[in-house]
Amino acid sequence: MIGVDLSQKKRTAREESQDGISSSIGLKQADIAVGIEHLDIYYGDFLAVKDINMNIARQKITAIIGPSGCGKSTLLRSVNRMNELVPASRTEGTVMLGDLDIYEHTVDPVQIRSRIGMVFQRPNPFPKSIYENIAWGARVNGLKKDLDGLVERSLRNAGLWDEVKDKLSQSGLSLSGGQQQRLCIARAIAVEPEIILMDEPCSALDPVATLKIEDLMRALAENYTIVIVTHNMQQAARVSDYTAMMMIDDDRAGSMIEYDDTDIIFTRPNDKRTEDYVTGRFG
Repeated sequence: MIGVDLSQKKRTAREESQDGISSSIGLKQADIAVGIEHLDIYYGDFLAVKDINMNIARQKITAIIGPSGCGKSTLLRSVNRMNELVPASRTEGTVMLGDLDIYEHTVDPVQIRSRIGMVFQRPNPFPKSIYENIAWGARVNGLKKDLDGLVERSLRNAGLWDEVKDKLSQSGLSLSGGQQQRLCIARAIAVEPEIILMDEPCSALDPVATLKIEDLMRALAENYTIVIVTHNMQQAARVSDYTAMMMIDDDRAGSMIEYDDTDIIFTRPNDKRTEDYVTGRFG
């Protein structure tokens, strides 16, 4: 198995379940940030993701792994209704954000996206100044007071303030790739979301920038729930508390075959396909 020291992890979900806590990963109800039940996602007539059931832990990092084309990003985008931006997409099932079913027809998707931020595969700062990259989203969400404090706080929380504090008027596009990605994270947290979704956030970055983003994720998990899609098994093992394994089933739909404490997924998974994938024998 992957040689990552997971000795500092808290008790595994299996140990927790022995205490009588009922959940697929041993969570108390108060510790569930998002509850997904019987989720199906279609593109036209094609069933892309089938019957997903998972509870996402509050203020923890959950990784979604699996081979290309198994629906990882589609599942991730369903958590803040981003799939609705894709023509002919359709979602069935339940996604609960606390007590709110985010797919209930009266729910505003813009409101959901203000509570659940997203960081994409490639850094995508606005063609604006570093300052405006942070302040713009806050203004859109109605915040007009103390923008200077908000910008500084967001950049500090993203580990970027000391690097950019003397050039806030410069374009965000002038930053390095790793800095741009941290700027995008700062932009996401400026609107004070509850959850941050990250879709392959380090795939376009070099190893040094990748480690900075990973360190940042661990720090942010003290205050935010983070869900990350990654193809990097070492990264999933290093940063996540829980890991969901997805595969393409016989119907060519993406299905979740295993979801557990990261330690279990990487050292003693239940499904042979998971073991083959995380050890590099498959995919």
